[in-house]
Amino acid sequence: MGSDTDFTGKRVLVVGGSSGIGNGIAHAFLERGALVHVWGTRDSAADYDPADGSDLNGLGYTQVDVGNPEAIAAAPDPFADGALDVLVLSQGAVVYRRGEFERDGWDKVMAVNLDSVMDCARKFRAALAATQGSIIVVSSISGLKANIGNPAYAASKAGAISLTKTLGQAFAADGIRVNGLAPGLVDTKLTKVTTQHPDRLAGAIAAIPQRRMGTPADMAGAAIFLASPLASYVTGHTLVVDGGLSL
Repeated sequence: MGSDTDFTGKRVLVVGGSSGIGNGIAHAFLERGALVHVWGTRDSAADYDPADGSDLNGLGYTQVDVGNPEAIAAAPDPFADGALDVLVLSQGAVVYRRGEFERDGWDKVMAVNLDSVMDCARKFRAALAATQGSIIVVSSISGLKANIGNPAYAASKAGAISLTKTLGQAFAADGIRVNGLAPGLVDTKLTKVTTQHPDRLAGAIAAIPQRRMGTPADMAGAAIFLASPLASYVTGHTLVVDGGLSL
């Protein structure tokens, strides 16, 4: 393992790191020597089911409802010394059955997928400035196109991509690099509406040039790169990681 991807002793917080893409990213940093803490929605780490793609072994855990800005503000520092080197914002919500066309569904998705990104970045800006750290915003290729039935999801992810650019510019003076990654179809609990229906899944995979879904490990590789010295001159950029789906 090259030194450029050695995170030994680095402190990493993965918001939304209790399952799916965030969990894969959390373990990628852990495997490279980092101290990793995750935020999730359930009372404790023991409340997560490994069958849902949750592995909290070796990870610190705090319950934080990021849809509530007061909860973000009140959340304790993830590490006792208050320091932080990498902030990964992988929180996500979606409402199916056209629920995002209604105000409650719209507000829920926007609060988690967009508002909380800004709230978390604001909360940890000083800590990241002190370590010359980085932020990684997990958006989606849905932010680059229409998403049938999910207007809030698409709009929130487009907003996250734009916010990554603006924060990249604004935080650069603090020595903080802000970048993002935009996944395509990844097998997580949020995509079960597709992955658990064979005909729908077959159609989705047929549209992907690489002819497979992405994995949390695929997303983790991009996150490791963006947080590493290999990306030291990359700022405000969202890396599309979708097997060619958006081409």
